[in-house]
Amino acid sequence: MTTVLKLGGSVLTHKDERETVDETALGRAARAVGGAIESGRADRLVVVHGGGGFGHPAAAEHDISATDGTRDADSLVAVHRAMGRLNRRVVAGLAAADAPALPVRPLSVVRRTETGLDCPAEPVRTMLDEGFVPVLHGDVVVHEAVGGTVLSGDDLTVALAAALGADRVGVCSTVPGVLDDEGEVVPEVTSHEAIADVVGESDTTDVTGGMAGKLRALLAFDGPAAVFGPGDLEVFLRGGEPGTTVR
Repeated sequence: MTTVLKLGGSVLTHKDERETVDETALGRAARAVGGAIESGRADRLVVVHGGGGFGHPAAAEHDISATDGTRDADSLVAVHRAMGRLNRRVVAGLAAADAPALPVRPLSVVRRTETGLDCPAEPVRTMLDEGFVPVLHGDVVVHEAVGGTVLSGDDLTVALAAALGADRVGVCSTVPGVLDDEGEVVPEVTSHEAIADVVGESDTTDVTGGMAGKLRALLAFDGPAAVFGPGDLEVFLRGGEPGTTVR
């Protein structure tokens, strides 16, 4: 069974602080992943992580988003390097928990065309076949006829899951699921129309759309997806369906 797991940038970093990893949260998530791999519950696992306090501030400083692009290479490199610094920390954290993690840098393998994302799956599939855990991340990518734009970890998660024919997608966020106006977890989201009723704006710098962006991306996945909090990561990796199911 192939699983694509998105670890939110807000889970792994102090998003309101510049380039500061939440070491406790990273360690907890890494141990959950390492334990699932050791027990055989996650034999083909891909990890994608968000930008948090690394990628989002850098992209905002250079006025780059998923729609606003640039042909200034220095700006694209600045965002890419910020994400590289976080990716190294995540890969190291997973390795410390005995997960055979390998970094995959999206700028080199993914492109955005006028019809959507071109996300070659073969290198990642080969890593899975050889027993590794590929670790990708939100990044900047070359965007046909635009230059370069931001690729959110959520969009990458869905595109990669589709290209791999993944069985499950999980998005680990800072909240226990999608919350309604009363702070209760919405058990299921099945349409774009439902998003506006339950999702507010992100309260930190986020150039990729916050929870609304996550849900729009997940609705495009032809399969079950779950949005859940860090406390339910082990439940998801055991095959459960915590938080909010998106289908």
